[in-house]
Amino acid sequence: MAVDMELVKKLRAETGVGILECRKAVTESNNNYQKAEEILRKRGFEKAKAKSSRATTQGVVGAYVHTNFKIGVLVEVGCETDFVAKNNDFQALVKDIAMQIAALSPQYVDADEIPEEILEKEKEIYREQMKKQGKPENVVEKIIDGKLNKFYADVCLLDQKFFKDDSKTIRDLITEHIHKIGENIIVKRFVRYQVGE
Repeated sequence: MAVDMELVKKLRAETGVGILECRKAVTESNNNYQKAEEILRKRGFEKAKAKSSRATTQGVVGAYVHTNFKIGVLVEVGCETDFVAKNNDFQALVKDIAMQIAALSPQYVDADEIPEEILEKEKEIYREQMKKQGKPENVVEKIIDGKLNKFYADVCLLDQKFFKDDSKTIRDLITEHIHKIGENIIVKRFVRYQVGE
């Protein structure tokens, strides 16, 4: 069964949880909104959801320059108060995020930022691959969903595995810090420079 992307978008809009987690929940619930919402609650996203609507008018711009001086990153991470922006845990999180960007070169903060035409192009490539492999139509959409999840994990910062601990994503890392610090935390934007690119 294909994932109902309208349901995923609705779940994302109403819960504030990342699109990849919403997609997983919708898939597990067989396109049942109430069950998907319950799955997210069981996974501990409720506290993060409650904080996700709060304004992040404070924060810092973190910087990282790799030891070879050929890669540099600037990242803006928002929080709610100046007090938290000066907190050592928050500063360490920002540094880890900047190093993640330097190491794994994401293109977007989250899947929401990926232009629709790029997603459609990816889906078309996957459909062609499935066609050449002779996959039956009824499994093609499931395979495409799986490949899109891998694509998100490659190009979206929040969906990437954390380079220091691949048992969690950057989204998980930020959620942990939201619980620990008690404020909403958002990666607002970043830029990555590399010599010769």
